[in-house]
Formats: sequence, C-alpha cells, structure tokens
Amino acid sequence: MTSFIPVNEPLLNGKEKQYLNECIDTGWISSEGSFVKQFEVALAERVGRKYGIAVCNGSMALDAAVVALGIGEGDEVILPTFTIISCATAIVRAGAIPVVVDCHPDTWNMDVSQIEAKITSKTKAIMVVHIYGLPVDMAPVLALTQKYGLKLIEDAAEMHGQTYHGKPCGSFGDISTFSFYPNKHITTGEGGMILTDDENLAQRCSSLRNLCFQPQQRFIHEELGWNLRMSNLQAAVGLAQLERLDEFVAQKHSMGKLYTELLANVSGLELPVPHTDYSENIYWVYGLVLKEEIPFEAVEAMKRLRQHNIGTRPFFWCLHEQPVLHKRGLLQNESCPVAEGLARRGFYLPSGLKLTQEQIRRVAEAVKAIFTRAC
Repeated sequence: MTSFIPVNEPLLNGKEKQYLNECIDTGWISSEGSFVKQFEVALAERVGRKYGIAVCNGSMALDAAVVALGIGEGDEVILPTFTIISCATAIVRAGAIPVVVDCHPDTWNMDVSQIEAKITSKTKAIMVVHIYGLPVDMAPVLALTQKYGLKLIEDAAEMHGQTYHGKPCGSFGDISTFSFYPNKHITTGEGGMILTDDENLAQRCSSLRNLCFQPQQRFIHEELGWNLRMSNLQAAVGLAQLERLDEFVAQKHSMGKLYTELLANVSGLELPVPHTDYSENIYWVYGLVLKEEIPFEAVEAMKRLRQHNIGTRPFFWCLHEQPVLHKRGLLQNESCPVAEGLARRGFYLPSGLKLTQEQIRRVAEAVKAIFTRAC
C-alpha cells in the first residue's frame, strides 16, 4: 500500500534545533527571551513595518487588532464572507457587527467592487483577508478608507513573502496580522504577529498582549487584556524559518507550477489563477474548484482522494452561512453565490513545504484518474 501524503508537513531543517538548544541551554524559554524581540524586529523589517508584536496565534492577533483600533459596540466592519471564522470572531467579541461581501470568482479574494455599497454611517473599518496565494486588490480598498475615513485591518495570515505591486503584504493599512500555524510558510507551531507603523497602536497591542499590566503598578489594572504572549521557544523556530522565507516562496512557486502543468488538461477542474496584473500566485495552498460538469461536490472528491491515501482539506465555509453567527442574529438572509459555490465545490491538495515532486506527481495521477472517470 502506498504511503499517506498529508495535506501539509512543515519543513524544519534549518537552524531551528540550534536556536531551540540555545533557549534550553540559557534557560530562556518564556516570553522574556531574546528571540521574541529578534523575531519581531526581523519580520517588521521584512514587511516594511516599524513595529511587530508577537502573540500566541493569528486569531488572537486579530482580536487584539480590532480592540486596539477602538472598534466596539455597534460599529460595523466590512470583510469577505469567504474566510476563516477567526475574522468574524474578532469583530463579534468586540461587540461590533460583521458585514460581508462576496468574493471574486477568479482570485477567490473579496470582490472589492462590492465594498462601497456596504458602507454606512456605522462602518468603522474594512478587514481585508488575502486568500490562498493571491492578495486582495488593495488600491481600491485604500481609496475607500481614505474617502470615508475608515480603519484598515490587513489579515496577511497566508501571505508570508507575497507582494502587491512589489510592496509586501502585511505593510498596508493601520494594522496587519500574520499567523504562524504549521501550514504557513513560516511556522512557530502556534503563533502570530501584529504589525503597525503607529507607535500608539503598537503600545496598545503590547499592553493587551500582556494582561494590561501597568509599568509602574504591575498588578493594578485599569482594563482587561489577555495573555497572548509568544514564548522564546516559538520565536526561535520562527526566526529560523524567516531566514529561509525567500527559499520557501521559490519552492512554493515551483510546486504550484508543477501541479498546474500536470493538471492543465484535466476536464472539469478550475485551477488557481497563476498571476494577476499586481501579483504572482505564491500558492500557499493549491486549490481546486469543481466545475458544474462534475456530478459531485468537494466532499466526495476528497473522499475519493483519501482512498488513494492522499490528504486534502475543504475550502472555507462562508461566514454568512455559519450557524453560530445566525444564533446571534448576524448575517441572516445574505446571498453570496460565488463564495457559496467555492465553499461547496472547492478543496486543496497537499501543499506543504516538505512535499516532494514525486508526491506531487502521485497526487496528480490520482486526481486525473478520479476526474477522468467522473466526466
């Protein structure tokens, strides 16, 4: 029987062990260790930001970002419906209201042409979320934030090393966030980062990260924060990963190109767009969308690939179709047909940095076999 090909396996063969041993040898394993600051500075410099605040994960980076911007009860935040629940969670927990837009059928990112119609007197911010490998078209979004005086939150969780017109993703707007979950180009196991050019926002996020301790009276609290701290151990791994980011991005380009070459003639499949006029796809994951001629949806396709010992993962489920939000009276009676189609007919193939060309070819052969029969 052929070996199982997981949907992701991180590549940890750089200086990770060296840096981790340094943490252990010195005893600095908590958030007070030097690797945390080194990682913050290095990523901020890479992205072109002034300040980096390392946190425990990308989801809580969004929570802190929303609160730091002063978004609260009754405020509205516009975001894509096709994204992970964390984006809506951060808004809802702050007492604000998520307002969703559909996505573009080609790039799978939010359709920026739909944003302006959603802006009201209650709108406080736009949250852009770059999806799967291509960035959101930022120029129209930036124009809207200036026109209406809105805050901009940039979720660049999946965009390590990506650019928009040559400018790094994560460098736009008031505040941006990254995730370092194991399936990201840079991983710390769990972890995230908040980035900004605003000193006051940076200080605010740092305080929220650390239980809102006060400099002069540590255990007297004026407000409630969280313990969002990243450990020195995590940061050590992250720094080692960041040192190889260009190599990782080049590898992802090659993987995506090979998948596209092998699957180009398979009937019934929509492949990722290789580029737009503002960016090349970095294929954080290699997604497939089943065309209407395929008589089944993504769940069945994934089941059939599992029979070939190949791991997959479904696309995001739309925010406006999430039961937990409906129970709160949110996002009811919304229609976003493009995103709804992607959620039901989209999934992604093994895409981790440890994936070999031989494994990619094996995955492609299985895909060909399944969809040749299906058509």
